[in-house]
Amino acid sequence: MPTSHRIRVVDAFTDRPFAGNPAGVLLLDAFPDDTWLQNVAKEVNHAETAFAHPLPPGGEADWALRWFTPATEVDLCGHATLATAHVLHTTGTASGTVRFTTRSGVLTATAHEDGTLTLDFPTAPLTAAELPDGIAEALGAEPLLAYDTGPNIGDLLVELADEKTVRSLAPDHRALVRHSERGIIATARAEDPARGYDFVSRCFFPRVGIDEDPVTGSAHTALAPFWSERLGRTELTGLQASARTGLVRTRLQGDRTLLTGRAVTVIEGELFA
Repeated sequence: MPTSHRIRVVDAFTDRPFAGNPAGVLLLDAFPDDTWLQNVAKEVNHAETAFAHPLPPGGEADWALRWFTPATEVDLCGHATLATAHVLHTTGTASGTVRFTTRSGVLTATAHEDGTLTLDFPTAPLTAAELPDGIAEALGAEPLLAYDTGPNIGDLLVELADEKTVRSLAPDHRALVRHSERGIIATARAEDPARGYDFVSRCFFPRVGIDEDPVTGSAHTALAPFWSERLGRTELTGLQASARTGLVRTRLQGDRTLLTGRAVTVIEGELFA
C-alpha cells in the first residue's frame, strides 16, 4: 500500500468556508524529492500547497516551510503560511509564535486569543517603474503609475483610478505574462472606508500558473508601504476583490510588515502517494 500523508485544505484570510484563498497543507517528517512535492501541488491544484516539517530544537526556526503552485516553487507565500500556522495551532502541534525557515528567511506566525494569526514578513522594497508598453491593453485599464516590488515578490504594482476600475478588470492573462517576473498587483483607494477596508487589490499571476489569486498575503507586503505612505497610517485593512474575496490587516514596521487574518479548515483527509 502506498505511503499515506495527512492533507488539509485551509481557506486563509477569511472566517468562513469557500471564501479567502484555499491552500493545501501537508505536515511531513522531512521533505521528499522536489518532483513529488510538485506533483502533489499539481494534484491539489490550488494557488499554493505548503509543505512543512519540524526542525531540531535550539535553532533559529521551529519548522522548515516550502510553497508550490501547480507549476513551480515560489519564494514567498502569505496565505499558505497562514494556513500552515492555522493547522499547527488547531491540531495542538504548536502554540504561541511559530518560526519558519523559508526561501525568504525566517518568518513567524503568532496566534492570538481571538483566533486571528499574525505573520511577520519582510516589507517589499518599492521602486518607481516606467509603465511597460502594452500594459494598459493587457490589463484592460490605464494605470496611473507603477512600482517594482523587489526580488522576493517579483510583481509589478500598478495603481488604477478607483475601486470600480479594479473590480471590473478582465485582463488578457497571456499578455500579462511578459510584464513582470511573477505577476501584476492592481490596486486603488477604497471608495468608502466606512465599509471596513482602506484599499482594494486584485492579483494576476499567469506566469506561475495562477490567472487570478483569490487573496495574496505576499502582495500586501508591497501594498502596505504603498498605501501607508499615501494614507498617512501604518495600520490599514486591504480587501482583495477577487470572486472569493478576503481581508488582510496590515501593520507597517519599517522593513517588516505584519499581516493579520483568520483561517478555516474545510477539508481533511489522506493522500495515498
